[in-house]
Formats: sequence, C-alpha cells, structure tokens
Amino acid sequence: MKKLTIKILGLAILAMPFLSSCSDDDDPVPVKVEEVIELLQGGKMKGQLTADYTLDASVQYELKGSFIVPEGMSLTIPAGTQIIADNGGTDVYIAVLMGGKININGTTLNPVVMTSANGDAGDWGGLTICGKATTTAGADSEAEVGGFIYGGSNDADNSGSIKNLVITGTGAQINAESQYNGVSFYAVGSGTKVENVAVINGADDGVEFFGGTVSVMNLFLQNNEDDAIDWTEGWSGTITNAYVEHTIADFSTVVEGDKVNNNPKIINLTAISTTGGTALQFKKESGATITGLSLSGYAKSIDMKDNGPLANVVIEGTEAATTKSYNTAATVDPSSWTWVDVKVAQIEVLSGNVTGNVTLDATKAYRLTSSYIVQDGASLSIPAGTKIHADAGGTEVYIAVLMGGTININGTATNPVVIASDQGQPGDWGGLTICGKATTTAGANSEAEVGGFIYGGSTDNDNSGTIEYLVIKGTGAQINSESQYNGVSLYAVGSGTTIANVAVINGSDDGIEFFGGTVSVSNIYLENNEDDSVDWTEGWNGTATDTYISHTIDGFSTAFEGDKINNNPNFVNVTAISTVGGTALQFKKESGATITGLHLIGYDVDLDMKNAGALTNVQIEGANADATLLTGETSKYQLNSGNDATALDISTWSWIEAKL
Repeated sequence: MKKLTIKILGLAILAMPFLSSCSDDDDPVPVKVEEVIELLQGGKMKGQLTADYTLDASVQYELKGSFIVPEGMSLTIPAGTQIIADNGGTDVYIAVLMGGKININGTTLNPVVMTSANGDAGDWGGLTICGKATTTAGADSEAEVGGFIYGGSNDADNSGSIKNLVITGTGAQINAESQYNGVSFYAVGSGTKVENVAVINGADDGVEFFGGTVSVMNLFLQNNEDDAIDWTEGWSGTITNAYVEHTIADFSTVVEGDKVNNNPKIINLTAISTTGGTALQFKKESGATITGLSLSGYAKSIDMKDNGPLANVVIEGTEAATTKSYNTAATVDPSSWTWVDVKVAQIEVLSGNVTGNVTLDATKAYRLTSSYIVQDGASLSIPAGTKIHADAGGTEVYIAVLMGGTININGTATNPVVIASDQGQPGDWGGLTICGKATTTAGANSEAEVGGFIYGGSTDNDNSGTIEYLVIKGTGAQINSESQYNGVSLYAVGSGTTIANVAVINGSDDGIEFFGGTVSVSNIYLENNEDDSVDWTEGWNGTATDTYISHTIDGFSTAFEGDKINNNPNFVNVTAISTVGGTALQFKKESGATITGLHLIGYDVDLDMKNAGALTNVQIEGANADATLLTGETSKYQLNSGNDATALDISTWSWIEAKL
C-alpha cells in the first residue's frame, strides 16, 4: 500500500483517561454487546469489544463514540489502517483497560493513522491505556478523568505494542481542569512496546505518563497546546529520541514533570519553538536525567515551578542550570522518519555576509548563529513581525552593517521586529552595529573599538537605512576587560538614516551608543541596561526625541553618558526612573547636551560632571544646569530645577512588550 499522506494540522496521541467506567453506558447511546462486532464489520467503531478482533487495513473505520478494549480482550490494528474519529469531543475516544491489549502494527511506510475529519485540535479524545504497573497513586487508582481503574504491582505488565502511529486532533475539553491527551499511559508496564508515535495539534498534552515503567522510542510532537511530554505519579521509564516543535503561541511546555522524582530518562530531545515559551518545567520534587538535549527558541529553558532542587534535574551528566539555554546542535532529525509525513518548521540560519539585496520572510523562523554582516553596496530588509533568535554565542553573534550597506527594519506598532537571545539574558550575544560615512572627531575611516569595522567620513546626510519598531534583548557580550557590544551601536551614522521606536532591554553594556555622526532617533525605550542607557562620544550632534529609561536592577552605570567634545546633541522629552538609586546624567571631559522635558525620579546623583567640565555645557530648559554639589563631592550634583517635567506617557507603546 502506498504511503499515506494526510494534512497533519494536529496529531495528538495522548488520549487521556476520560471514560467514566468500563461499562458500555459510557456512550451517550449504549451499544448492545452483540452489535459491536457487527459495527466493526461495517467499518464503524463504538462500544466495548467482546472478542479479540483484528481490523482490516482496506477499510476506513469511523470512530463513532467510545471504543473500549476491556480486560482479557485484544484489538489488533494492521499497517495502513485509517481511523476517522467523529468530531464528538469527549464522547469519542479509544481506551484499553487493565488486562486488555492493543497491538498497533504500523510500518514506517504504512503507519496507522487516527484522526478526525479535519484534524483540528480538540475534535476528539485520543488513546488511553491502563496498566498494572506501579504508581504513587497506588493500586486500583481512579483516573483523573473517566474514572478508569489503573495501577498495581506488575512493573513488567504488557498492554500490547504500538508501532508507527500518527494521531491528529485530540485533546477534547472535559471540564475547566481536564482535557484528553493524545496518548495517556496510566501505570503502563515495561512489557508494552511503544515506538514511532506522532501526536500533532492536540488541544492538551501530546503524551502523558501517570506512573508506570513503559519506555518510548521516537516521538514526534508538534503543536500540542499544553505539554508535549508530561509525567506524574513516579513514572520511571525512558524516552529515546523525541522531536518537539512549537510554532503556535501560548503552549505550556516541552516537558512537564510533577510530584515525586523516580528519575525518568530522556535520551536525545530536540525541541524547537518559533514563539518563545518554556522548555522544561519540573513541579514539586520532580526531575529527570537528560542527555542529548537541544533547545532552540525558548524564552526559558528550565522552570523549577515549586522550587524543587535543581539537583533532581541532571543534563549531560551535570546538575541543570536555569541560566543556560542548552542551544546545541539538534540531536534528533525527523526528516528520516518516513512514518510521519508532516512539514516541520524550517529554521533558517543567518550567518556570514549579506551581498546584494536580501529580504527576510516574517513567516519563517530565523536563528542568528554567528556574525551576519551587510557589506558595502548590499541591503538587508526585515519585514514587520520577523523574529530572529540569536544564539547565546557571546561576541561571535551579532549583526553589522558596514559603510555603504543599508538595513531596513520595517516593524509596525502591532508587529515589531524582535531580535533576541532565547532567554534574553544580558551578554548572551553582541547586538546591532551600523557604520556610516558621517563626520566623527575620530576622523574618516576610523576603526571601531569592537569588530574592527571602518567608519566615518564627511557625508553628514549619509543614509544607512531605516529602523522602525525594533525590540532587542540580551545584548552586550564581553569582548575584553574594556569593551563590550552595545544593544545598538551607531558609528558615524548620518542624518539620512531613520531610527524610531526602538527598545533595548537587558543589555550588559549600553542600550544605544553614538560614535560621532548626525543621526537622530525618536521613541527609544531602554530597560535595565547594565552600563549606560544612552551613551555618546566623538562629537555626535543629533537629536533624541522621547526617550524612556527604566532601572530596576542595581549596579548600572548611568542613564546618560556623554564623553569628549561637546557638539551639543539635543534631547527632547527624557524620562528616567530608577528604583535602585544610581547616577542619572554623566558628562565626561567637555561633553554636554541641550535637554528639554526632563523627568528624573529615584537617582542618588542627578548630574555628574565627571572630569569637572563646565556646567554651562549642560543646558536644561534653556538655561545652564541649576545644580548644587552633593555633600563631600566634587563633581556630583543634585538638580535644583529642570528635572520635573511631565513624564512621558508610554502606555501606548505596546510594541515594547513583544517577545520571541
């Protein structure tokens, strides 16, 4: 039989324990015992099996309600069989009770397929198997949904064999707290063989283990809305080779472990998200031993939900670290799994040089794995809604635009562009550097302090492109003891360049720094950058309109730092708020600025003329800075006036909340 290709929008294999009992009154319309076999012979599945039965692969079966394999009975499903479930929610499922067996005998070229007609998440229940292995819930426990009985003392219990199974559209909603899974394993024993299982687009978990000792090999779990892999009640089996993909927002996790830790093992887990989210979550005392872990695109790698000990989670032979991204090369490649014919997310790598005109595609997932450099004469365009995941590769990972190159970031208020490391931790990656041909006191063709890039000339209206609605997180990788990357570095960028609506969050160095040039910026949001939020030097003389700065973490340097000569840059409407003290405005050497609309709250030092520069270089509200030296200080001042303008209202800047 030729390989079955289906439109897999949702395969969910974790049928949760949702039946109310093992009797045939589970069905809204009871099926008489003698009718169950007749229905099967007619291609319909409903009721409780009364004799061992083998389906016919040449028949497309309709699952019309609950179909239950009771104790002492077995159901065999040959390769290539298709079962189409009614869109009946919680009334439609397959369940194997304690002592019953299911043998799904798909092959790699002819898998067994269980799906609803449209394969939409939540259309039907799924597959539930109840065994006699141990569970911390105890022997003869009652399932959280359906009232099935499960659990005993036979850890080698055999509920059958599942090979090459694809499930779509499960996860029907039972109540506010419970849903069916794609495949639910209740105290299933190690004598049960499970390999090559796909659960796609389930409204709840992909697979869930409630105690038991069963192991699983080769799992494909795509867009399950709760947890891709879930376990509780002391499951102690092993998963070997699991591929998890999330391209739809608001899922729960890749892995959720709960309750006691019986140390289940996962060997080779590759998980990819294009929408952020949490990868591994452990509740209470739960844990696991994981080797071959590859996570890509998750905002949080590990969540110890109830502050359980990290020592319970061992990854690659060592205690897990919540600060690590675990972004290593993929350990599982599903392209060779011929039993599941689906389209996986294509993660495009950004690396090397941009030559010619390159336009990214907002529908694709991008990963910045090293330097990505726009060469002289080339252009890079990034459309609204594009998300670029930057590897936590430190100084090796950045985007740079060289002199003569252009970058056009075309985000919108509702669809900003996001460039961030998966966890957005300070110093994870470099940032964005743009080199232009405008004037700088460093002179033409100067060499940048980072990257050795060449910048500077005499074209003050030079155009390096447009940046609109951009959110950057996790920048500031350390180069050496003196230098770090900034969130955005502007080297001699000219006034022909447009920069507006830019957020730099959680950088370990400056938020935005100007090295000479004439470029102006507007609507700049800078949150918890560890050095200076706004920094300039080498005679920058542009204008910044509407700048909002937030400091809630100790140890930053300043809100502003100006250095070297004073070419009098202008700031219109500046709000800087600190909950942790610190210094607001610092001017080194002869630097200065003209500031209007200044609102400062919470800083210990309002103004620091670091090298005893003249206060006349700092014009606030049209006059020399009106300030009084702090007691015992020679350069640090408190402003007497000019710092209490109305704060910027950023309540409409919803774009700053954008995430990967």
